[in-house]
Amino acid sequence: MKNFLLVFIGGGFGSGLRYLIGKYLNSSLGSFPIGTFTVNIIGSLLIGLILGYAAKENSLSQNQVLLLATGFCGGFTTFSAFANENFQLLKTGDIMQFSIYTISSIVVGLIAVFIGIYIAKNL
Repeated sequence: MKNFLLVFIGGGFGSGLRYLIGKYLNSSLGSFPIGTFTVNIIGSLLIGLILGYAAKENSLSQNQVLLLATGFCGGFTTFSAFANENFQLLKTGDIMQFSIYTISSIVVGLIAVFIGIYIAKNL
């Protein structure tokens, strides 16, 4: 039950912050879903930092990893919004935005995780 509550609390904070960032950024730049892209990249960097630091220092407890990585980062990032936004871009025939969004989200997200792990292990 304790693990569930840690994930629940972290996820709530992450989801709330994702909502605020998405609401602010998605309405400002036309059809490209910059809010979701931004939170997914920041979340990828954060999870790399958290898990890299946890592996290097072995100083984060399982509870802290659950709260921060599983809870906060899991709530902060969103695959379902990413998938829906891609569907909407396809539905409107915006193949270029769809391609840029999909490829850049995956590539930059993976790079952000690697950068986070690298930074955490080399600090």
